[in-house]
Amino acid sequence: MSKYYYLIAGLPNISLDDHKVPFTVDEFYAEIKGMLSAGDAKLVSLFFLKFDNNNLLNFLLHPEKEWDERGRFSKSEYKEVLDAIAEEEKIPANPLPSYMISLLETYQAEHEKGTEESKNISWEDRLAGLYYEYAMKNSNSFVADWYELNLNINNVLTAITARKFDLDKARYIVGNNEIAETLRTSNARDFGLGDSVEYLPQLQRITEESDLLLREKKLDQLKWEWLEEQIFFKTFDIETVIAYLLKLEMMERWTSLDKAKGEKTFRDLVGTMKKGSDSALEEFKRNNTK
Repeated sequence: MSKYYYLIAGLPNISLDDHKVPFTVDEFYAEIKGMLSAGDAKLVSLFFLKFDNNNLLNFLLHPEKEWDERGRFSKSEYKEVLDAIAEEEKIPANPLPSYMISLLETYQAEHEKGTEESKNISWEDRLAGLYYEYAMKNSNSFVADWYELNLNINNVLTAITARKFDLDKARYIVGNNEIAETLRTSNARDFGLGDSVEYLPQLQRITEESDLLLREKKLDQLKWEWLEEQIFFKTFDIETVIAYLLKLEMMERWTSLDKAKGEKTFRDLVGTMKKGSDSALEEFKRNNTK
């Protein structure tokens, strides 16, 4: 495993409460990518697939939307795979990761049957589940655990909110790990998680926070502290580089947040939830997915 002594030693200290980022995520990545080993560069690139995920969804569902140039894959690459699936031909050599191909296969199968999108799970949630599953199989335990942490946090928050508004939580839980399956089926006060999610009480307290921005800040603080614990003994390893990138991403989001916009989003969210409709969960999840 490569060591990055000079890179990490030269990084400025950062805090979630800083009001200015030393550089953007894109600037940081542009600066370091030439320093990384091939294997480590592949690990880092996994975190940028979220832009490709959005592009893929827009390619299938909202072709009129602007293409995010931060994504690595082009429309023609998505189309090449989808056309091969439609023609029942062998999928040509293509850089798309396997989880994207799986989604395209499912999309084409439903399109051929003339069925509408399943009412049980949206295409966004299908892709999220496939992406998490793909990332959680990574041989680097830090990377795999980071994605599982985010999957679990989002699912627990979803389950808590579904219970609060008397919605069917099983329709909104993403992924197939043990915690996701438990959340879908358990009606226990602690969702049957017991001690398996040590931060469950913290999440329950966070959901009681009425200030949207403060709630979001507490969620990021939880994740920041997790990153700190994970890299404590990996000072000059790729895990510390990745953790720094993830922290920059949090800081970048906070420095760009507009308080008035945040408060309006929260008022809209509460108004939607008071209606008790299925769209309540969808709105909640859109505002809590990182």
